[in-house]
Amino acid sequence: MNIFKRTILAGVGFVATLTAMPAFAATELVLSSWLPPRHQLVEGAIKPWAKQVEEVTEGRVTIRVLAKPLGAPPAHYDMARDGVADITYGLHSFVNDGRFLRSRVGQFSFLGNDAVSVSKNFWTVYTEDLDAAAEHEGTHILGLFTHGPGALLSKDRHFKAASDFAGFKVRTPGGYPADLLKGMGATTLFMSSGEVYEKLTRGVIDGVCMPLDSLLAFKLEKHLTDVMTVSGGLYNTSWFLVMNQAKWDGISPEDQKAIMSVSGLAFSELVGKAWDEKDAEGFEATGKAGINVYPADGAVLDQLLSVAAPLEKAWVEEVSAQGFDAAGALAKMQTAKPSK
Repeated sequence: MNIFKRTILAGVGFVATLTAMPAFAATELVLSSWLPPRHQLVEGAIKPWAKQVEEVTEGRVTIRVLAKPLGAPPAHYDMARDGVADITYGLHSFVNDGRFLRSRVGQFSFLGNDAVSVSKNFWTVYTEDLDAAAEHEGTHILGLFTHGPGALLSKDRHFKAASDFAGFKVRTPGGYPADLLKGMGATTLFMSSGEVYEKLTRGVIDGVCMPLDSLLAFKLEKHLTDVMTVSGGLYNTSWFLVMNQAKWDGISPEDQKAIMSVSGLAFSELVGKAWDEKDAEGFEATGKAGINVYPADGAVLDQLLSVAAPLEKAWVEEVSAQGFDAAGALAKMQTAKPSK
């Protein structure tokens, strides 16, 4: 066999070897982002995390954060599942067909007074005690988190008694916060955070359920007069950061491990720190804007506990029927619940 033929055969053998090996090429992932580009979740967590992913995978996996979303906020979970986007984030309560029942453990009142501890607790309880992966079928969970303690922000409304909620039109993100405020006597309207400014300034709503960061994030500080706080949070919201399962499966096991080293609990802490920082700035802004910040009156707190109790009980019963220790999971989350 001459040298030319040997070279050809060796080349064929090399190509065959490469063909038999799994292909994990450099991957660019597209992340659809629907919050304002300068919102703390995007600027303080999503983009820094994307940079971390590139670093820990040595450039083999990169993430492109879109300046404009590929769909409406409530569609973002399905967009990741169906491959419209590779990665998305959003609120579980935006998906109101019941598939995220167990995620509600991160929406109840009295979960804690900072986003870091509540977010990390939510990741642990939801993944370890309530099988979060099963509720996110079709995607791979990269992060689970909450915002800071939810408050009630209002214009020309100060709540001293339970009866003060009658006729109060309030924006909620759906889920438990909507059920809670409705039980308190308010009229609830679902809308994404991006719609709040217009609806508030036009008088469609009298107030919003949001954490304090929203005063600056959505330019509300000039259009509010009062903020009612509750120790441990009036409510909270549970969030996801997910990736299309097929896209995840196309990444090498080594890079998957590297990505998860900066995701999961680490991401909960990253986003929690970003939210806590902006909550502090929001609180400072209330003073500059002359907004009255006050703790919930005893009568209001008593009513809140009375309304929350049956909502918690119903959730515990429904989740227990699925074979989970729902009461135990809720107790782990409600670290700041007062006794009635």
